Amino acid sequence: MAFERGSVMRGVAAGVLALSMLGMTACASNKAPKTFAAEGQKKGFLGLGHAKKAQTPDAAIGVNGYLWRASLDTLAFMPLASADPYGGVIITDWYVNPETPAERFKATVYILDTRLRADGLNVTVFKQSKDANGAWVDAPVSDQTATDIENAILTRARQLRLSNIKG
Repeated sequence: MAFERGSVMRGVAAGVLALSMLGMTACASNKAPKTFAAEGQKKGFLGLGHAKKAQTPDAAIGVNGYLWRASLDTLAFMPLASADPYGGVIITDWYVNPETPAERFKATVYILDTRLRADGLNVTVFKQSKDANGAWVDAPVSDQTATDIENAILTRARQLRLSNIKG
């Protein structure tokens, strides 16, 4: 009886496996998934006609290239912890200025737009100072520090853009 029960269970298991594989293949498709950007590029005003094709290739970064390059150039003196060109996030590691070894800085840059605009950039700066025991503690940072870094990035991005204009 044990032999028959085992063969029946193997048959049931094989049937369940076959049905689940059939269900999974029914969901498969050879077409690329549709995205909002892809649909917006196909249709013109009110969905009529065709709009211009996107000017950036699929392999391009997801943010403004001038802002991205300018951000990397401006923060080149700080060690990078992470850089995501598709999401537009640059995170530096802690930087200690040799002239002031009792404080260190860290910066995060968010590039929010594909256009070269001042509001397409957000910089956050963090500061820590050493206390009496030698441990790092958070310290306040002037808002002007982040604004100065944003302005330096925007100035460098404009320089890069002007150097690429053919005239």
